[in-house]
Amino acid sequence: MQIIDKFLLIKNNIEKASNNTKLIVITKKQTIDTFQEILNSGHSDFGENKVQEADLKWSVFIKEKSFIKLHLVGPLQTNKTAQAVRVFSYIHSLDRPKLAEKLKEEEIKQDKKLKYFIQVNVAKEAQKSGIDYDGASDFIKYCITELGLNIIGLMCLPPFNEKPEKYFRQLKDLSHLHNLSELSMGMSNDYISAIQNGATYVRIGSAIFNKN
Repeated sequence: MQIIDKFLLIKNNIEKASNNTKLIVITKKQTIDTFQEILNSGHSDFGENKVQEADLKWSVFIKEKSFIKLHLVGPLQTNKTAQAVRVFSYIHSLDRPKLAEKLKEEEIKQDKKLKYFIQVNVAKEAQKSGIDYDGASDFIKYCITELGLNIIGLMCLPPFNEKPEKYFRQLKDLSHLHNLSELSMGMSNDYISAIQNGATYVRIGSAIFNKN
């Protein structure tokens, strides 16, 4: 099956499951030529894991195609915040006060406002990024009230070896507690379950680009 056909199939699956969920096509390690047909279809939301790769791949293209909305879905180092604010429209991996403060500084310097998801480590996995679930509420309040960041929702990466539903529900409950309307959760292997549990953005790469 061709890349464009897999993209259209997944998009159709999402539309059947919900009319309120957007697809972020994850293009890490892909060249623009690889997904040119997806771009030609008018799709607007694309995701990258690394700031440097995104900058090299997308900077000029975004200027030509203003409808493109680029999402950072991977961890962000504080020394890359200037570059990240310049390149991205959305950041899904805000997870600590120092990073939030640096992003605020860069927004002011660049006169640009981004949309943010706070990444929550729902299963308290040591190897994963994300604010600890128990400290998430205070951090959300700090980002919104003290820093004035545009926090639109929450993001999570459930454990690979467990059923994800309970973690999706946890994140949804936390978002409701803080009146946040967006949930970034669900990838190639669990996006239907994520949608059923309230995801408004799903992040899909391998199901589109992997050979099968």
